[in-house]
Amino acid sequence: MVKRNIVITGGAGFIGSHVVRLFVNKYPEYNIINLDKLTYAGNLANLKDVEDKPNYKFVRMDICDFEAFYKLMQEERIDGIIHLAAESHVDRSIKDPFTFAQTNVMGTLALLQAAKLYWESLPEKYEGKRFYHISTDEVYGALVMNHPGGIEPPFTTAASSGGHHLAYGDDFFYETTKYNPHSPYSASKASSDHFVRAYHDTYGMPTIVTNCSNNYGPYQFPEKLIPLFINNIRHRKPLPVYGRGENVRDWLFVEDHARAIDLIFHNGKIAETYNIGGFNEWKNIDIIKVVINTVDRLLGRKEDEDMDLITYVTDRLGHDARYAIDSTKLQKELGWEPSLQFEEGIEKTVRWYLDNQGWMDQVTSGEYQRYYEGMYSK
Repeated sequence: MVKRNIVITGGAGFIGSHVVRLFVNKYPEYNIINLDKLTYAGNLANLKDVEDKPNYKFVRMDICDFEAFYKLMQEERIDGIIHLAAESHVDRSIKDPFTFAQTNVMGTLALLQAAKLYWESLPEKYEGKRFYHISTDEVYGALVMNHPGGIEPPFTTAASSGGHHLAYGDDFFYETTKYNPHSPYSASKASSDHFVRAYHDTYGMPTIVTNCSNNYGPYQFPEKLIPLFINNIRHRKPLPVYGRGENVRDWLFVEDHARAIDLIFHNGKIAETYNIGGFNEWKNIDIIKVVINTVDRLLGRKEDEDMDLITYVTDRLGHDARYAIDSTKLQKELGWEPSLQFEEGIEKTVRWYLDNQGWMDQVTSGEYQRYYEGMYSK
């Protein structure tokens, strides 16, 4: 196979660490550079199992630092960029929209411009190059909620074949769905998506964009619903639920997302958009009950013992009612589909967090961040 030099931005984060691990292990002939600023969501402990591999390198860098990234492009002769680095928590974006605009928009622009200048300086220019930008389903806005149980998903996958997870509406997000972001987070991601596509249309840069549904699995920062609630249930702390928990999300196991990224990076068509989702819609309150039952069972507690931890709180500002991804294009063109049913994925996820309480304690205490202070100059 052809040797490649690939930068994966945000590689110390949740999804990024799974992508880095997959690429490092699957492609020993590639040089994989994990570029991460190591903000609160970045943790090198996520990649302990690959940190000594000869084809892996970590670089601490802010994606907004155009000069540093341009120099890295030249030094490492980068021919592929998989861009996952982003501020991604909606609640944080509501409190601090400037940081989200800076990182998600200006950071993406810095990467694009550095890649453009370096690749255009080469004799072969854009030949064999690829800039792959990972985005979110939240850029599409919200879908209409129908009474649950009326509409079958467009096709059955391993993740949706349980039979009792039907669509909560008669529409899905398609690659052609008009953007309609409702939060500062989704607005910043929508803007970055537009810049990526503009660099293809204006300069001919070989770009690809994917929009994915909610991910869950090991190594997720515990401000997100599933790891937060697993930890709270274990310690019998309240489980804060927005509104009445009626908001619906489409959930995907993170390793399935990493497989999709691998497939799209290598085989996706330039300038195309691919939606990645599991046809696996759940109301928040229902997923919370599954998590409670799973944690209680694995800890040897009584069934429903911790249901009283559920605490309803004031709904989030601009909280979209429903997201649901249609992945038919990805399935038909590249042959991808989710590998796990949701219950199986949740079981695997809960077991991981319960077996790795040391990781959770380090993250929730902030100890890992103090450890990184002053470690790297870039």
